[in-house]
Amino acid sequence: MVGRLRGSGGFIISLVVLSLLPVAACGQGSSDRDSEGLRELASQYTAAWSSRDAAKVASFFAEGGSLKINEGDPSVGREAIAAAAQEFMTAFPDMVLEMDSLRVEGGSVEYHWTFRGTNTGPGGSGKTVRFSGYEEWTIGADGLVADSKGYFDEADYRRQLDPGVEGS
Repeated sequence: MVGRLRGSGGFIISLVVLSLLPVAACGQGSSDRDSEGLRELASQYTAAWSSRDAAKVASFFAEGGSLKINEGDPSVGREAIAAAAQEFMTAFPDMVLEMDSLRVEGGSVEYHWTFRGTNTGPGGSGKTVRFSGYEEWTIGADGLVADSKGYFDEADYRRQLDPGVEGS
């Protein structure tokens, strides 16, 4: 995947998710508490990415969980998710992920993020990137991410990695 990252810019952040506390149908107070818990978990998930601990990132997914970014092939299972995250972290050794927002409406969860990093890993371009995206999460019965579909502007990402573009 790093080859794809360096070459085409097709692989990118696999920002993924964490546990979602079930939203009980017993009133607004319970829903508020669950949203607060989810925000804390999202904060911990963000910290895992910024700490560059791929196994920790993968632990937010169910054993058979899936992560798909844009039109790429999904990474299925914690081992595959950890491997994808590690390749990405190697390509951007100074990466930092920031949580922009977390939107919870009914059963729908969207995790919005901004990524910053310099492509100085093996064979990297040396260019700095900054871009935003989001993931749509499906939470399994175990409270972990069962499926994550991520989206970002791939053309903007590739432009920032282009060696002919100044100021990236």
